[in-house]
Amino acid sequence: MIKRKYTGEVDVVIVGAGAAGGVLAKELSEAGMSVVVLDAGPFRDPQKDFASDELSMKNLGWQETRIVDGQNPLTMGHNNSGRGIGGGTVHFTAVFLRFHDIDFKARTLDGVADDWPMDYEDLEPYYDKIEKEIAVSGPKHFPWGNFHGPYPYPEREPLSPNAYLFQNGCAKLGIQSTVAPLAILSAPFEGRPPCINRGFCNQGCMPDSKFSTLIVHIPKAIAAGAEVLADCMVTQVLVGKDGRATGVTFVHDGVTYEQKAKLVILSAYVVETPRLLLNSATSRFPDGLANSSGMVGKSIMVHSSHDVYAKFDREIRLYKGTPVLATTQDFYRTNPNNDFVRGYTLHAHGARPVAFATGITKAEGGPIWGSRIREAMLDYNYYGRVTLVGEVLPDVRNQVTLADEKDEYGLPRAKVTFSYGDNDQRLIRHAVKTMSAIMEAEGGKVEFVVPDTAHMMGGCRMGDNPQTSVVNSFGRSHDIPNLFICDASIFVTSGGGNPTNTVMALAARTADYIKEKASMQEL
Repeated sequence: MIKRKYTGEVDVVIVGAGAAGGVLAKELSEAGMSVVVLDAGPFRDPQKDFASDELSMKNLGWQETRIVDGQNPLTMGHNNSGRGIGGGTVHFTAVFLRFHDIDFKARTLDGVADDWPMDYEDLEPYYDKIEKEIAVSGPKHFPWGNFHGPYPYPEREPLSPNAYLFQNGCAKLGIQSTVAPLAILSAPFEGRPPCINRGFCNQGCMPDSKFSTLIVHIPKAIAAGAEVLADCMVTQVLVGKDGRATGVTFVHDGVTYEQKAKLVILSAYVVETPRLLLNSATSRFPDGLANSSGMVGKSIMVHSSHDVYAKFDREIRLYKGTPVLATTQDFYRTNPNNDFVRGYTLHAHGARPVAFATGITKAEGGPIWGSRIREAMLDYNYYGRVTLVGEVLPDVRNQVTLADEKDEYGLPRAKVTFSYGDNDQRLIRHAVKTMSAIMEAEGGKVEFVVPDTAHMMGGCRMGDNPQTSVVNSFGRSHDIPNLFICDASIFVTSGGGNPTNTVMALAARTADYIKEKASMQEL
């Protein structure tokens, strides 16, 4: 039997302890609310449970079966889903970019997608708050977007050989580049040490130099009174006769429990949040909860994340240093000279040996195997890499639905359908050409172009119109007033940069909204 701190109704139950769930747990528990956090995965100890081992640490990602479909079916797992307390923040690269003002106005500016029901200015104070709270390190001047610095902590140095070659290649082509803003310490902070460039950020950070909600927000939430329960798979959101959420059911060690709550917040990410809403259908909500618009699970997005690997006549050693240490956003905004709208970010991106081998087997032009892959691996130290973070436009046909196949809990599995649109494909072609030019300018010979995706978003989009959206700009469900959704699923567009900073800023904003409405008894 699971040991419980709270046995009755609590103020808030949060499903998912990742980037958003951790922030919400800390903010609401510190405000004096009784909070229970439930996560399907384990509660890990970085010093005991992390290892500098690519294969063993794949368990940091969601490994359970998901059905994929579409013209460009997604690879699910470690690259785009976390599993366990801390969620994806445990194994992300810690690139900590803000969205730009243009990201909230795609329809107004470019006639595509939709505008968000909020502006950059609505999130700006929360970007500031989160970056200070976790001591983001960044360049002295960031040339793009609305925020140009300074960051709370100075930029990381020295850079990796891969980052230097990227910056040199950019300079020769007249492309601006900078050290990347990172949620990785460049100096001691709150008892945590600065980064020593081990380079295993995607395998969990044993020294705790890299931020995750596992080591920052969750401990603070627990200290403020929150109860955090690991290995608890939430199977249903419960709704009363009055149409309000009353709590959730969850399974731990084969036993089903119920957690009653005045407020339910889903922060289970882009696949599991829609899946839970659809699996919680009732006679009153036959199409799933919060789904009167029919938009639950619809318009999911990823970032196109193609890799370009080039071989050099000198050692680069892609394993050296933090994976991402240099970046450019020179191609972030719509350029009328291009055959696509919106834009992208490029990163100098390291790769450990297993990731390198796995990646190049899927390179364009056919599978790489046998003597070809052996030769490439023998020359691993001579390869450089640039990675794309490209905006993908929302399309209602890209969606999370329920499959016929069921999981160990008797619930239908998620079916994830995805295809690129024409604009997405044109953007990718431009980005691959740019990445190749950067590597070639520095003397590299492009050998592999590897299609990939990252950073899932959408599926429970925010909006002012209940007929076309699932939640308002604060994540409050249009249909069920005490049901909130707060994670990357509420994104309207994907932007052209890494989304974690925006996820956490939205969570901090939602927490303030909940605290204000609770004080006025309006939840």
